[in-house]
Formats: sequence, C-alpha cells, structure tokens
Amino acid sequence: MTSTRCRATSEVRPEVMDFSPYSAGLSIDEIKERYGLDTVVKLASNENPLGTSPLVQQVIRSHAGHVFRYAQSGNPRLGKKIAAFFGIPEDGVVTGNGSDEVIDLLIRAKARPGVDNIIAFDPCFSMYTVLTRLCGVELRQTPLKPDFSFDWDALVNLADDKTAITFVTTPDNPSGYTPPVEEIMALAGRLPEQCLLVVDEAYMDFTGDRDAYSMLPRLADFPNVCVLRTFSKSMGLAGLRLGFGAMQPELADYLKRIRPPFSVNILAEHAGMAALDDDTFYTETLRVTAEGREYLNRELAALGCTVFPSRANFIMFEAPVDGAALHEGLLRRGVILRPLNKGYGLPRHMRVSVGNNHENAVFIAAFKEILDAR
Repeated sequence: MTSTRCRATSEVRPEVMDFSPYSAGLSIDEIKERYGLDTVVKLASNENPLGTSPLVQQVIRSHAGHVFRYAQSGNPRLGKKIAAFFGIPEDGVVTGNGSDEVIDLLIRAKARPGVDNIIAFDPCFSMYTVLTRLCGVELRQTPLKPDFSFDWDALVNLADDKTAITFVTTPDNPSGYTPPVEEIMALAGRLPEQCLLVVDEAYMDFTGDRDAYSMLPRLADFPNVCVLRTFSKSMGLAGLRLGFGAMQPELADYLKRIRPPFSVNILAEHAGMAALDDDTFYTETLRVTAEGREYLNRELAALGCTVFPSRANFIMFEAPVDGAALHEGLLRRGVILRPLNKGYGLPRHMRVSVGNNHENAVFIAAFKEILDAR
C-alpha cells in the first residue's frame, strides 16, 4: 500500500516546523543499561539531594484513592498556603503545572504576536526561547559578560516601546551567578513603563539570604515585577510539576482567565501544601545543599578546575581536561553531570548538581580517577 502525505497532519504552523524536542539529561536507567552498571549517581538535573519529604510521600499515599476526582479549579487552598508561607498577597498568586506554565501564560497574555518583543540574556532558560517563538513573538538577547555576570546596560538597550516582557533568572543557570537585589530593583526602574520584568527565582531558596537577593518580599513596591518560583528544587517535587507566579492582582486575574482549569493535578496540589508544612525537610535540604556546595567548591578547585561562584544547588566549573572526554569518563563510572558544550559553546565547562554526601564523594572520587589515568 502506497502511503501519501496527509495535509491535515503534515502542514503545521511555520513556527513549529523548525522546533527540536527538548533535550533532557540522561536518565539513570539509560546509563545503567548502556554501561552495564548496577548503581548510578545522577548530578545533572538540579534535583533535591534528599529526595522527597516523608510528609509529602504520606500525603500522596493518603490521597491516591482520590485521583478520579478533579482538583478544585484554580487551587485556592494551595494559593492561600503559598501566600501565607511567602508573606505575599493571596490574590496575586497564580499556580501552574510547573513555573513553565506560568511563563507560557505570561507570554500569551502580555505579548502580541508580530508586534511586541521580549528581551533576555543569552544564554537563558530554554523555555523563554521556546515559548516566545511558539507564540510568534520576537526574542531579543544580549550576551552575558565573560565572567557570566549580567550586562544591565546592554539588556536595557534592547528594550523599546514594544517590549512586553524582560526575563531575568537569579540565581542564573548554569553559572549560579546571583546579583544583589538592588541591581534587579534598579533594572525595574529603567525598563519602559509597559514592560513586565519577570524575575525567575527557581533557585532562590539556596542563596541563604532572600533579603539580599530576592524580589519576592518587595513586590508591593514594584508593580511592574512578577516573580516565579518552583516546587521542583528545594521542595523536592520535580516529578509532580508545580510552580507559581507572584504578581499584581490585576495581572493575576488575567492569567487565571486563560489558564486551563485543572492544569495542577490533585496529587501535586496536596503535595505542595504538605511540602510547605514540612519545615524540617526544607531546612535540612538547605543545610545539606550549602555544605555539599562548599565541599564541591573545595574539591574541584583542588583538582585544578576553575569554579564559578554559585548560590544555587549546582556549580559550574571549567575542567582542566576536555569536557566531552570527562563526561564520557564519568558516565562509564556511573556519574551523570551536565556538559555545557551544546547550547552554551563551552567545551570544558560542566554543571554539577549538589548531591548528598555520598553522591558528592562518588563524583569527586571518579573525577580523581580520570585525572590520575591521564
């Protein structure tokens, strides 16, 4: 039987035709199968070093029998809990299926296809690029400085009277660079009046000093700012997909009008509320991450790496050997890191997530073994 092309399925929007699927990090099972390994340490995706809160696990089990029900539309109980935890107005909280969904909603609500533009640094979080292109909106970018700090003047120079959104990530990924909050505040005052400054604080909890770095406590003083947060990192819920945006109530109302009614599933909703209740797990996560980050900084420097200052739960470093060879050598020894050659053009740079004490030690031992074998 001769197959013919079906126009109904072969013809799609031009914006979609050039897209490539998201390239996720290698999984533990993939590496076990590829190299015949029994155990693998994954330090590539910035996941929680302690796993998932025991309280969250208990709540998920207790609500497993309710998954045939829809969650309450808009997740008002979760929104109220988030507002109380972070000390922000409840009517300015928009929950989403990960902060990715809130990014999508912001672009759809604020940026007019073929008219407006969005600005960001280069490189930036891939979802800013993907969702802007998908919405048919121009994305303007300016490079980071050689030390991976932010060139605020260059960013502001990209803006004009058609700039709908400015995206800034702090701590930044993959470098971990975190500017003082005064610099973000100054940026908010320099942007055109119609431009929304979206500050993505996915890793902010790990800085250890939100007063010095976070815009979240300052939202009342900056009506043109929206702050994004995620439950994937410090709360350990990456697999359930849960995040939120904090913004002015008027903008939040518009986003809630266009958000799918049940995008946050019922288990994610209950897990999110339980995570906010488990102060012990949250505090321990921050302690283990801070200590692990200090250990990795020290050990990587001793191995001849250039280590970039990070306040996140990951570290970027430049290795004294070729990054591709190092990556392959680590994989063969059951350690997964994130190489930065693709997408970033950094052949010797890698990003390592801070793991627990055992995982960090396994990585450093494998790294030493590779260097000793040269």
